[in-house]
Amino acid sequence: MKILQEFKEFAVRGNVIDMSVGVIIGTTFAKIVESLVHDVIMPPFSVLFGQVDFSNLYLNLSNRRFDTFSEAEAAGVPMLNYGSFLNHIVHFMIVAFILFLFVRQMNKIRRPNEDPLIDMKTKLCSFCFKSIAYKATRCPHCTSELEARRLNALKPSPLKTTIKRRSKSL
Repeated sequence: MKILQEFKEFAVRGNVIDMSVGVIIGTTFAKIVESLVHDVIMPPFSVLFGQVDFSNLYLNLSNRRFDTFSEAEAAGVPMLNYGSFLNHIVHFMIVAFILFLFVRQMNKIRRPNEDPLIDMKTKLCSFCFKSIAYKATRCPHCTSELEARRLNALKPSPLKTTIKRRSKSL
């Protein structure tokens, strides 16, 4: 019975549900991207390269001669199907670029003036010189307040003020 209780807690936990919704939406979005690549983007490639589908390109590894890919495939001869590999590479590059543009745009909508990589950036603590999160206001290593030091650095020091006064009076 304990294992069933643990499974129930696992299955209804928010992360599992969120992940399943993400997979479903991702699958649907993949179909949209597939259609965009196949129906909208690949036809201009056919104009440039003279064909859309590279899957008929192959290297015959036998001594027999065949005029088409389908004839060689039907005969069962060993072949190196580099055309299919090229199709997958072109398709992957286009899909990856479209997804990059989509995610980039979503990040701009979600946080219009914020760098999307800000959470991954780090800076050095000005006291202990250890790497800390970019947004940190206190160092987790030496517990120094970082913003306070920055504000104090903007104020002129009394020593500099005294030097300026003396140099003007001379």
